[in-house]
Amino acid sequence: MHDVSRSNPSIAVDRHSPVAAKIALFRALFRGRAGVYPRRFESHRTGLAGYAPACGNEWVPGICEKPRIKCGDCPHRAFLPVTDEVIQWHLSGKDGQNKDFVAGVYPMLEDETCHFLAIDFDNESWRDDVQAVMATCRRLEIPAALERSRSGNGGHVWLFFAEAVPATIARKAGSFILTETMEHRPELGLASYDRLFPNQDTLPRGGFGNLIALPLQKVPRMNGNSVFVDDELNPWPDQWAFLSSMEHIPKARLEAIVRDAESRGRVTGVRFVHGEDGDEPEQWNSPPSRKHREAPIMAPLPSEAELVLGDQIYLSNDCLPPPLRNRLLRLAAFQNPEFYRAQAMRLPTYDKPRIIGCAEDLGSHIGLPRGCLDELLSLFKDLKIKPRIRDERMAGRPIDVNFTGTLRQEQETAAAAMLAHDTGVLAATTAFGKTVIAAQHRR
Repeated sequence: MHDVSRSNPSIAVDRHSPVAAKIALFRALFRGRAGVYPRRFESHRTGLAGYAPACGNEWVPGICEKPRIKCGDCPHRAFLPVTDEVIQWHLSGKDGQNKDFVAGVYPMLEDETCHFLAIDFDNESWRDDVQAVMATCRRLEIPAALERSRSGNGGHVWLFFAEAVPATIARKAGSFILTETMEHRPELGLASYDRLFPNQDTLPRGGFGNLIALPLQKVPRMNGNSVFVDDELNPWPDQWAFLSSMEHIPKARLEAIVRDAESRGRVTGVRFVHGEDGDEPEQWNSPPSRKHREAPIMAPLPSEAELVLGDQIYLSNDCLPPPLRNRLLRLAAFQNPEFYRAQAMRLPTYDKPRIIGCAEDLGSHIGLPRGCLDELLSLFKDLKIKPRIRDERMAGRPIDVNFTGTLRQEQETAAAAMLAHDTGVLAATTAFGKTVIAAQHRR
């Protein structure tokens, strides 16, 4: 965390500064799409809340036909730009008509660059998560600011850039920070890679990308929320002096951080699996996990570990240091080709996780899919960990039946390939005869 006294003299602002200076600092930090912004709404009928692009024609008689016509289908939309007045309304909590006012920001600009990156945490362990991420940023000497969210039940880690940078570079930097953090705190989880704002490398067709609520809105601020906090999650006494002290990361430095991280396979670090139609990225553009071996684990490792084979592979958490536990979780994870396919087509990705994780954290144990056994044994061999395998699989109850059918040649070939392995999946078209193969080649 930066010393608040080290303010940039060119933009030094504190609680006593004029309103115009505060607004100028706020707009310089939280700079997104200028020609449109989202405004928070709350339904008086249902109580549901959300955000929608602010429109100059909203509820204008004879023009706005909500709710009969959705905003996205309306030919009369007139987006309102971000102005000093809009920021003042947000900070004061009231608009020019004395109505409650909360604004958000669309981080990605039209040229697919951004001026900041935010990482969102809102699960039960958000306090430990954000503190771990901030510790990583300090260790990597990456300036970051921590905000407690509007609800008080989450947090945002903000990185500010000295100039607009490609969203893909910003997101890789965020992924690198998360990858490094999970070496020390695997509980952070692979889902954290879906909490980056901007949420995509490219803008979806006809959309603005994901939004994030702006901080320092008056109503939650009065309750100690939507404010920037220190490592102990206590609000900084002078929010403006703290923000004025924040270092903006130069584009060249951010690119250098990402280049170094990619060269060491530290961006995401999860394998890529190509789609069924072979739509695999070119080798030179493939994710780092395709090109690099994992970095060595520096923590003390056990000399042996028990693997219990059941419906999954179970390993006790007691003997697993955090870096090894993180490695095991990644062993059973892969980058979702559907996410990258949708992104390449500029389609929304909100319902498509970037990473699919198949491991389970069961508290006392980690559960891995049985198909990971070969890779798990290979990993243990590389790490010089002796595996002790305890087979608790259910063998089933034999029945006395005879198979009287005859397999076709392609079925025989498939069956022979399957029986050469202890674990596998037979993928074949409808009516291929998968059930027949299983009945004839029972083991």
